[in-house]
Amino acid sequence: MSVSMKDVDPAFRGVGQKDGLEVWRIENFKPIPVPTSSYGKFYMGDSYIILKTTALKNGSFRHDIHYWLGKDTSQDEAGTAAILTVELDAALGGRAVQYREVQGSETEKLLSYFRPCIMPQPGGVASGFNHVEINQQEHVTRLYVCQGKHVVHVKEVPFARSSLNHEDIFILDTENKIFQFNGSNSCIQERAKALEVVQYIKDTFHEGKCEVAAVEDGKLMADAEAGEFWGLFGGFAPLPRKTSSEDNEDDKETVTKLLCFNQGTLEHISFESLEHELLETNKCYLLDCGAEMYVWMGRGTSLQERKGASEAAEKLLIDGNRIRSNVVKVIEGFETIMFKSKFNKWPPTPDLKLSSEDGRGKVAALLRSQGLDVKGLMKAAPVKEEPEPYIDCTGHLQVWRVNGNDKTLLSPSDQSKLYTGDCYIFQYTYTGDDKEECLIGTWFGKKSIEEERTSAISLASMMVQAAKFQAVQTRLYEGKEPIQFFVIFQSLQVFKGGLSSGYKNFITVNGIDDDTYIEAGLALFRIQGSGSENMQAIQVDAVSSSLNSSYCYILHDGNTVFTWTGNLTTSLDNDLVERQLDVIKPDLPSRSQKEGKETDQFWELLGGKSKYSNQKIGKEHESDPHLFSCILYKGNIKVKEIHHFTQDDLMSEDIFVLDCHSDLFVWVGQEVDAKLRSQSMDIGEKFLLHDFLMENLSKDTPIFIVTEGSEPQFFTRFFTWDSARSLMHGSSYQRKLAIVKGGATPLLDKPKRRTTAFSGRNTGQDKSQRTRSMSHSPERHRVRGRSPAFTAIASAFENPSTRNLSTPPPAVKKLFPKSGGSDLSRISSKQSAISALTSAFEGPMKSTIPKSVKASPEAEKAIQEEGSTVSASENDPEDDEGGTIYPYERLITTSDDPAPDIDVTKREVYLSSGEFKEKFGMTRASFNNLPKWKKNRLKSDLQLF
Repeated sequence: MSVSMKDVDPAFRGVGQKDGLEVWRIENFKPIPVPTSSYGKFYMGDSYIILKTTALKNGSFRHDIHYWLGKDTSQDEAGTAAILTVELDAALGGRAVQYREVQGSETEKLLSYFRPCIMPQPGGVASGFNHVEINQQEHVTRLYVCQGKHVVHVKEVPFARSSLNHEDIFILDTENKIFQFNGSNSCIQERAKALEVVQYIKDTFHEGKCEVAAVEDGKLMADAEAGEFWGLFGGFAPLPRKTSSEDNEDDKETVTKLLCFNQGTLEHISFESLEHELLETNKCYLLDCGAEMYVWMGRGTSLQERKGASEAAEKLLIDGNRIRSNVVKVIEGFETIMFKSKFNKWPPTPDLKLSSEDGRGKVAALLRSQGLDVKGLMKAAPVKEEPEPYIDCTGHLQVWRVNGNDKTLLSPSDQSKLYTGDCYIFQYTYTGDDKEECLIGTWFGKKSIEEERTSAISLASMMVQAAKFQAVQTRLYEGKEPIQFFVIFQSLQVFKGGLSSGYKNFITVNGIDDDTYIEAGLALFRIQGSGSENMQAIQVDAVSSSLNSSYCYILHDGNTVFTWTGNLTTSLDNDLVERQLDVIKPDLPSRSQKEGKETDQFWELLGGKSKYSNQKIGKEHESDPHLFSCILYKGNIKVKEIHHFTQDDLMSEDIFVLDCHSDLFVWVGQEVDAKLRSQSMDIGEKFLLHDFLMENLSKDTPIFIVTEGSEPQFFTRFFTWDSARSLMHGSSYQRKLAIVKGGATPLLDKPKRRTTAFSGRNTGQDKSQRTRSMSHSPERHRVRGRSPAFTAIASAFENPSTRNLSTPPPAVKKLFPKSGGSDLSRISSKQSAISALTSAFEGPMKSTIPKSVKASPEAEKAIQEEGSTVSASENDPEDDEGGTIYPYERLITTSDDPAPDIDVTKREVYLSSGEFKEKFGMTRASFNNLPKWKKNRLKSDLQLF
C-alpha cells in the first residue's frame, strides 16, 4: 500500500517513534492531542484514539491503536475515530493492530494501559455536553460494580439495593468512607483487584483521607461495618439472583462468518473449514465471531479500501444492534495470535530478524516493495551480547548421577564431567540480594533414557519439597542450557556415552555399541564459552564434518593431541582451548593446527577431509516476555495473557507462566493447592507443547519452577520488584486490604545471607583443591597461556601434588584486616564436618537450604579465619564443642549474675544442647526452621529476649 502523507492527518506525523502512550480526542472530526496529565481521563460523550508504542528487543517498534467510544458519543464521531485509526496506521507503516473499544466493554489490553481502571466522567465536546468537573465540596454517593481477575471493568450502577448481587464486587463511595461489598460467589482474585480501585478512588476523590471498610456478603447487622453499609440502603434485605440479559447475550453460541469487502459491498464467503488460503492479498475481509469481529486487510489493498472495510464493520455492528462488540483490525503479515487461532491451520510467518545492517536493509527493501513504511524496522538493532546470568557464581555446588531410581553423589573433581547418556541432579546454594538462595535442577543428556529422566524429576521434586519449596527447581536438556547453568559449573565437559546402570542396560538390551568416552581413545571436543567462568568442552563425532570455522577444537588419540583453530575464532577462544587442555589432557604436549594449514596426520585421525560449517551454532535468544495465568482443567491447560504485567498481577492463589522464549518460568503462589503445586512442572511442559504464542517453542526449553517468596533475581528482573510484597502472609485479598487500610502484615522469616570468605567457588574441598591454577612443575611439558611472573605468584597458592584447573586462584577476603593470613594446615580439622555434610545429601534430606546461626565469638572467628563458607548450622547443630556455654540462669534478661561478653540478641546459642532442648522443647535445628516471630515469642516466654 503506497500512502502519501497528504492523505494522513498532520496530527499523526512523526508519532510512534518512542516507547509509551499517545492519546488524541476527536473534536470537530479532527484528532486533538490530549495532555499527558490527562491520560486515563475519559468523558462519556467523546471519542478517543490511543496509540501504544512498544520498543522490542530486536530494535523495532510494535504499535497498537485503540479507538474508544463513550456511551454518549455520536455515530458521526465514532465513524470519524474508526477512519482516523486507519490513517494513523498508514502513517506508522501499515503494521499496527487496531482495536474498537466501547465504554463498558473495553479489551483487557486497553485497560492494562490505565491501571487500575477507567472511570469515564459525564460530559463531552462534540456531543454538545459540557465536561463536568467533580466538586470535592459536594460529594455525591456513587455505587460501582467491579468485574475482572486481572484487569477491572468498572461501571457505575444506580445507588439501590436492587443493583447488588452475589456474583460481583461493589464499591460504595460515600463522603467519609469507601465500602467494598464482596458478593459471596466472587473469587479472592476479583476482590483483590477491586481493592486497587478502592485505593484509586481514595487517592483521586478523597485526597487519600477517608476510611475503608470491607463488607462480606452474608454478614448481617451484627458486624459493625456491615451494619453501617446496609443502613445506607435502608436496612438489610435478601439480594436477588443475577439475571442480566446482557450476560446471556454473550453466552449465546454464534456461527463464525467470513465476508469479503469488494467494491463497497460485503459478500459472504462459504466454507467448510476456515483456511488461510481463503484470504487474498488484494482484498479486505471481515471475520465475524460474534463477541468480536476482525477486519483483515491484505497488503495489496489501498488506503481507501481499508477505510471502506472499517466503515462497513462499524455499520454491520450498528445494524445488528451489537454496539458492545469489539473490532480488531489486522494487516496481512502482522496478524494477532487470537486471529490466527480462528483458522484451521496458519502457515508460519517469516521471521524478520534484524541481526545485521545488511539483513535489515534486505527486509526493509522487501517491505518497501510491498508499499510499507520501514521507519520502525530501520531503527538500529542492539548488538547481541552474552546474556547476564543474574546469579552469584561463587556458591556451593553438588551433583548427583541418577542410577535407576537412586542417585549417586559425585566427587568435586567429577561433578563437572557429564555424560550424554546420563541424567544428573544438581543443587546450588548461593547468596541472593537479602537471603540464601537455592537452585535444584535436573540435566538430561541427549541420549539419556526416559525412565531415568522420570526418576530424576521425582528425586529433584523430593529435594525441593524437603526444602519447603524455598528452592527454585529447573528442568534442563543438553544443548538448551541457560546461562545460569554454565556459570554455576564454570568449566564443564560433556562426554559421549554414559555411566549409569540404566544407560548400560539399555544399550546392552538393544544391541547398541557403547561409545562411552575413553581417555586413551580417539575423541574430538568443540570448545565454547565466554570466559573462565563460562567454558565448555563438548565431545562430538570424531569426523571432519564436525568442525566449524567459528570454534576451536581438541583432538586426541591416545598420547597424540592436536588443537585446531578456526579462521573465525578470537583470542578468547584460543585461551579457552588452553584452559580445557589442562582438564582433558593435562600432562601431554599438543600440536597446534590452523584452519587451512592442517597436517595429513590430523585429517587421517578424522577419517579424511570433508566439508564443514562456518556458522556459529545458533542459540535461543530471549524475546520480549509474556505473562499468562494458567489453569489445569481435566488434564488440559487453559491460559490467559496478562498485558503490561506488573508484580501485582502475580496472585497468591494462582499459577502463572512467564514465557521469555529462551526460558520458561512457572510461578506458584503461596496459596495454591498442594495437589496443583505438585503439577507445576507438568503445567510448564503442557505450555511448551501448545505453544500458545505460535513462536515454535522447543519442548526442550528450560523450565524454572519459582515459588512465591523465593523468587531469584533472574526471575524478578522482568518486574519492578518489591521483595517485601512477596514475603507477606495471607491471601492476595488480605494483603491488599492491609495496605489499603494503611496497615501491614507480618513478613515471612527468610534465611539470612551468609558472609562468603572466598570469592572463588566452594565445592566442599580444601583450598588447594579449589585453586584452579596449574602448578609450576618441572615434570610438566609446558605451562599454557601464562607469563612466568603469573606462574610464580600462582604457585604460592597451589598444592604441587594436586592436578588443578587453569582458572586463577580465588582471592582470600580478610574479614579481620589486622589478622594474619589463613593457615592452610588448619583446614583439615574441618574436613570431617564437610564430608559429613556432603554425605547427608545421599540419604533423606533434613534441610536443603542452610540457615545461618550465630555461633560463639570464638567459633565464628575460627571459621572466618579459615576461610570456610560453612555456617554453624551446616555442621552438627547439637555439637557444643568449641562454643562458650553458660547456664540458663545467667542468660536470662533478669539474671543477677549475667553472662559477660555475649550477643544479647542471640542468648539461646550459649545454652548447652541438653538445656536448649529442655527449655525450648525442640532441637536447635527445629528451632532454626521456625518463623522469626515465633522464635522471638518463645525466647520472650523464656526471658531470653
